[in-house]
Amino acid sequence: MTHRLVIAAIQANPTVGAIAANEKLARERMAQAHAAGADIALFSELFLTGYPPEDLALKPALWAAGKAAVERLALDTKDSCAALVGLIWPAAGPGRKPRNALAFLADGVIKGVAFKCDLPNYGVFDEKRVFEPGEGPSVFEWKGVKLGVPVCEDIWAPSVCADLKSQGAEILLVPNGSPFRRLADSERMSVATARVAETGLPMLYVNEVGGQDELVFDGGSFALSATGEVVMRLPMFEEALALTAWEKADDGVWVCVEAPMDDWVSGPEEVYRAMVLGLRDYVNKSGFPGVLLGLSGGVDSAIVAVVAADALGPDRVRCFMLPSRYTSQDSLDDAARCAQRLGVRLDEIAISPAVDAFAEMLTPHFGNRAPDLTEENIQARTRGLALMALSNKLGSMLLTTGNKSEMAVGYATLYGDMCGGYNVLKDVYKTQVYEVCEWRNANDPYGVAVSPIPERILTKAPSAELRPDQKDQDSLPEYAELDAILHGLVEEEATLDEIVARGHAPETVERVQRLLYNSEYKRRQAAPGVKIGPRAFGRDRRYPIVNGFRDAVTT
Repeated sequence: MTHRLVIAAIQANPTVGAIAANEKLARERMAQAHAAGADIALFSELFLTGYPPEDLALKPALWAAGKAAVERLALDTKDSCAALVGLIWPAAGPGRKPRNALAFLADGVIKGVAFKCDLPNYGVFDEKRVFEPGEGPSVFEWKGVKLGVPVCEDIWAPSVCADLKSQGAEILLVPNGSPFRRLADSERMSVATARVAETGLPMLYVNEVGGQDELVFDGGSFALSATGEVVMRLPMFEEALALTAWEKADDGVWVCVEAPMDDWVSGPEEVYRAMVLGLRDYVNKSGFPGVLLGLSGGVDSAIVAVVAADALGPDRVRCFMLPSRYTSQDSLDDAARCAQRLGVRLDEIAISPAVDAFAEMLTPHFGNRAPDLTEENIQARTRGLALMALSNKLGSMLLTTGNKSEMAVGYATLYGDMCGGYNVLKDVYKTQVYEVCEWRNANDPYGVAVSPIPERILTKAPSAELRPDQKDQDSLPEYAELDAILHGLVEEEATLDEIVARGHAPETVERVQRLLYNSEYKRRQAAPGVKIGPRAFGRDRRYPIVNGFRDAVTT
């Protein structure tokens, strides 16, 4: 019986559905782990299939491709280290669902398959829709060591780990597909520490890294000793392969004697890195050559341009200034300075000729109605049409730049500034936008540009510049107040009375609620964007468009 086991933690970036590419990546990482001296390699949840597969998990052809891939990987273990690799396991019979599985590969064969028992069905998770739960957890033995393998959600309640302990497990190896949200790392650590305390077993927690549609997986894999001490941390938002060496102490407890200890990021930095990784993988995994966007001279488009340059490189980012008769010289100058600091190309296309043409075409049919929001929206939609045409012709994906505060209250124009294939700021409130901008101006994490956002962009009053002297706060509460109210309504599902008790005027709270509910139809047509907080529109918060309920202030 061995008294030393070297386990490789594989924090890697698979692509949903790309089984051949994921198999190739797994093979490369297994070879690297073996060359480094690993006895066994632990991959993240559903690595071969990619996570989350959503309804792709229901395709029998996908099951067959995954099973064939894992059988080929098993053959590699004749001359390599053992591996624990996640995949979708075929349904057991007609009318049955597939299972979320972890295959144990060693000595050239599949030695066993474990199935996820607790299927999450909340927030962004919908696994009960597509998977059948395992009947109980599994323990695998390798080199005389009994390894318990709870899969992700299996550690979020005590029962599965307790069962593994009763089966004689000595170390818990946990593959995860846990997406990023602010404070997620502390929640994971709290749950893992509780399971270790209950079982007295050490734990190696390996999480996926990378972007998938609106989710970002932040990595941040870690290991805990049997006493709950953190003995390994892998970096956030980047791939890593780390060896953890475990030795059996005289009391029979396995102790981690060697592992890396990386620093984790927090605050605005983790939000920024999530946005960069989410955009990079969305563009690259979708096969776009680059991105383009309208650079208005405002704060939102500026930070989106910076994120794009950091994610893809300045040469894959193209910006366009589309001034109207209401665009200020300050905005023209600020956009030019931002583009110059980033090293991205900026072209100018005046929209006035098209706006005038629409006015000539439509005014006879408007009757004697006075100019109003219609004329403002025509400007925004002219810009949207121009940018989509450029996207079609150049092949680059259009980025839209609305933040969560605007999306929440409908301060955006359908088929105008909402046009685009991806929205970096979809789940970032306006006040958070400024925090992220300040952080990025003080840091250059990707070596692209120092202090890329001109100071005036951060200090001038936000404006859509669709009419003379327009300011956002002509139509909305100050963003600090708006965001505080929205946080209560969206993130907390607080009552209006609770929000009013925090110091907000009842009429303001009721108005914001009205705007929030009335804008649901717009959000259903909005571009996808990276999840940052606990209640992202569309992924977490799913409200009906037609909705007759309204809360009321009673105090």
